[in-house]
Amino acid sequence: MKKDIKISKMIRIVCLVVFSLLFLAPYFWMLSNSFKSTSEILLEPQHLLPTKFTLAGYIKVLTKSPFFRWLLNSLFITIIDTVVILFTSSIIGFVLSKYRFKLRKTMFYIILLTMMVPATAMMIPNFLLISTLGWYDKLIALIVPTFFNAFGIFLCKQYIDDLPKELFESAMLDNASDLKIYFKIVLPSIKPAIGSLAIFTFLALWNDYLTPLIMLNSAKNMTLPLALSFFSAQHMSDLSATMAAASLIMIPASAIFILFQNQFIKGITMSGMK
Repeated sequence: MKKDIKISKMIRIVCLVVFSLLFLAPYFWMLSNSFKSTSEILLEPQHLLPTKFTLAGYIKVLTKSPFFRWLLNSLFITIIDTVVILFTSSIIGFVLSKYRFKLRKTMFYIILLTMMVPATAMMIPNFLLISTLGWYDKLIALIVPTFFNAFGIFLCKQYIDDLPKELFESAMLDNASDLKIYFKIVLPSIKPAIGSLAIFTFLALWNDYLTPLIMLNSAKNMTLPLALSFFSAQHMSDLSATMAAASLIMIPASAIFILFQNQFIKGITMSGMK
């Protein structure tokens, strides 16, 4: 019996290692090529590791392009939108979960229905609205339209629904205000949902390519995913610089996931148990 368990465990470990290597292979290939010269990247057969280690690609990205401006644009948009979405999702979820008023269920169903509308169907209306407001080719065109997230509201409401009623009743007996209940009881109790929502939101905004492509035009206002395409088109012959730019773009998203991976896994696990 113990022997069967050990064999089963070994098979799972081997499968996990194989799939991990398959998923990591493209990232390793990109990172390795970023330290090669373009001529070495084009060699056949290719070497797994660079034979002549060089930082020329990184130096070119950092000196021949406004990389830090693009980085600041992406960070500015992503951080502001993530913070605002966490606040709006949690407070709207709190109101919909714990307060009884007319049209409460109707409002919740309308919010859920917006999740069924394909994002591509809203591109033209959004573009016309942004142009009418005079926000075309401005960062505000990417920031304001994403202040509310239907999935985030749904996720937070589900977590708040499961909080014990006694918590809220005892707080009301102590004459705690609504905001005090929200900040002192609700937010600390739904940390896993907030953590997983923060990572989902950050990664979605950070990697968004289509919206900036539609809403922005000038190079100085580009975000990193769009700038990578722009940079690659300008330096098509320099594969080393392109790989270096792609590697640099990957660093912030990877750092966020590593820092918050425990909250992310905990949030996903608890969501699956509901």
